[in-house]
Amino acid sequence: LWPWLLASSGLSALVQLVTLPFFPDSPSYLLIQKGNEEACRKAIRKLWGEGDHQAEIDDIMKEKAAAMTSAKALRVLEVLKERSLRWQLYILMTLVTTLQLCGINAVESKFEEYLIPYMSLGIGLCEWLSSMLCSTLIDRFGRKVLLLGGYTLMCSVLALLTMTLSLQHQFFWMHYFSVLLIFLFVIFYGIGP
Repeated sequence: LWPWLLASSGLSALVQLVTLPFFPDSPSYLLIQKGNEEACRKAIRKLWGEGDHQAEIDDIMKEKAAAMTSAKALRVLEVLKERSLRWQLYILMTLVTTLQLCGINAVESKFEEYLIPYMSLGIGLCEWLSSMLCSTLIDRFGRKVLLLGGYTLMCSVLALLTMTLSLQHQFFWMHYFSVLLIFLFVIFYGIGP
């Protein structure tokens, strides 16, 4: 039952993978990051329909100007002390804490006792690696590319993981391949969705 339960989480990734190419890039990304006002107007028309959307473009330009003037990088203690960032910090801490409840660690129960500490350490390292990769890749490729690539790779990894979990009692090396696939899933999940 575990392989099918694990594969069922790939259903939502598959739905998003199929529908994502039909969505336009974010207008603010196109205007602020890429500097392409025509593509921004086209994305706004696709999202909100025809009409005069100059007010929205002006808001995005104000956001860009505000970001440029307040681009001072804060240290960790400054972020913790800054009252205006307190709400965002609470949301981020809640998100990261609840991410631990996503169920990926429950897969560890399928493996032998001696592998579980290594898997916990590996999953933590993969989460750290994916956050470092995502922060550098998102500016270069944009959110849409990361989502599309992440969901594609997650679907592939889940399909392979379902097969390896079904075959792990027939081949001694399938345990290790399954662990590797779990690590890859965590990395792709952190980079994409």
